[in-house]
Amino acid sequence: MEGRSIPPLPWNSYPRPQLVRAEWLCLNGSWDFRCNGESQRILVPFCTESLLSGLATVPKIGREMEYRRSFRVPRDWEGKRLLLHFGAVSRMAVVLVNGRELAKHENSYLPFTVDITQAVRPGENELQLRVINDLSHKYPWGKQKEKRGGMWYTPCSGIWQTVWLEPVPEHYIRSLSIRTGADWARITADGIQEGRVLFDGGEIPLVDGKAMIHISSPRLWSPEDPYLYRFSVISGEDRVESYFALRTLEIREWGGIPRLCLNGKPYFFHGLLDQGYWSDGLYTPAGPEAFEKDILSMKSLGFNTLRKHIKIEPDRFYYDCDRLGMIVFQDMVNSGDYRFFRDTALPTLHWQKRSDRFLNRNADTRRHFLEAMDQTVRLLQNHPSICLWTIFNEGWGQFLADEAYLRLKELDDSRFVDSTSGWFHQKNSDVDSLHIYFEKLHLGRQKRPQLLSEFGGYVWKLPEHSFNREKTYGYRKFADRESYVKALRGLYENELLPLARMGLCGAVYTQLSDVEDETNGLFTFDRQVLKLRPEELSDLSMALQIAVNQSSTPS
Repeated sequence: MEGRSIPPLPWNSYPRPQLVRAEWLCLNGSWDFRCNGESQRILVPFCTESLLSGLATVPKIGREMEYRRSFRVPRDWEGKRLLLHFGAVSRMAVVLVNGRELAKHENSYLPFTVDITQAVRPGENELQLRVINDLSHKYPWGKQKEKRGGMWYTPCSGIWQTVWLEPVPEHYIRSLSIRTGADWARITADGIQEGRVLFDGGEIPLVDGKAMIHISSPRLWSPEDPYLYRFSVISGEDRVESYFALRTLEIREWGGIPRLCLNGKPYFFHGLLDQGYWSDGLYTPAGPEAFEKDILSMKSLGFNTLRKHIKIEPDRFYYDCDRLGMIVFQDMVNSGDYRFFRDTALPTLHWQKRSDRFLNRNADTRRHFLEAMDQTVRLLQNHPSICLWTIFNEGWGQFLADEAYLRLKELDDSRFVDSTSGWFHQKNSDVDSLHIYFEKLHLGRQKRPQLLSEFGGYVWKLPEHSFNREKTYGYRKFADRESYVKALRGLYENELLPLARMGLCGAVYTQLSDVEDETNGLFTFDRQVLKLRPEELSDLSMALQIAVNQSSTPS
């Protein structure tokens, strides 16, 4: 998946692993940058606030930033259409090529593509990007705060994912939609009607852009065996490489208990909250290999699931989860206003809002959230590692969750949906989703699969590896490693294991790494120290699955 870019450009691996073309040009690297009347150089794709950008400065909220760089189109691309891709820009971006305004994009977390064919000229071309991060709550904003602290983090402004060029023929494959079952895959190619799929040494014709693949001896995907099937799609002058996996997700009663099943059997989703923040790059690690380190480190501790919390990652993250075997629970990015008293304090004291019809009532905010939800599902739905979508978290920006559930199921009925993670539960959800930090772990009251979507948050702080030596945020603090490990094991053995026997289907511990003031991670924020050794925790994964198996017989 390597292309024309050469080291030492950051993030120079192919950025879209499920739709790979042979030719591409990476535009990451050093760009001209202007803000507050000052001209500097910035390293793309790292946000302005990060150390890796070379700036480590926080632009005034709402102040325009300007990026510039030149590029040349390779001669052998002549006669082809030229697509300019941005992985993500926070927040509002206007794209100009050779002074000609071509596009405007307003979502901080979703990729966008601009056809720049008509604006490009022979020789040197100038690419210009004007960006404003106003932290508008009318758009998905995540956990960015102008005044960071506690569970809110440093804003991430500007380009924070790969920028790249791609040549395509006049008629090209715009996207692939892949749906699978236990022994079949349906490939839909958008933008074309005819072509062929190359798979397992044979050819399958595309009819109206669709092809069915049937597999006689299927090998099902799981964290224990993350098997991927590779294929190619050819149409006219265009060719793309991709992959799929076979796996099934369903809810079934076993022994009178509703269970979340993977490949036809009850499965315990043993997870961690993963916020995707990094000490040097904030939203973006120094290189994509950092994703692999996180995934393999957590697998060594016995975990099989990551809840990607209030953030959408570069496609490479999900590809690594697909190929390495890590289930993903993917959150939608919140929009709307957050209020501590309404959204955290009262629910923690078990106050339950009966209806969310009149929450987050701004029409534009609602529309932007739902549009982003639709785009998120379409963007990520081909990844087999994603097994659950989370719509709203702890009431942040929540409105009409029941309707949002039905809308999402229309887009993707093949995965579980957690409509309201934590509280403010409504009628429609595939799971009863609880957050428990300040009391003994327990099950919910709804007759549906039980999911502990957040718990734990234990703190053992290593000051020399921490973001903030003065402030510490977490839910239970320990002075030394020995007491920390003992308490964490005790939480699983004494409280979580009994619940797994009673019906708990999954649990998401807070969290994978420290994040700024939060020091409740298993990794330190700089990823230099893993606070637990594999032998201290990995056996719990098997114990949890055994507990599920022993209490589960088909009804």
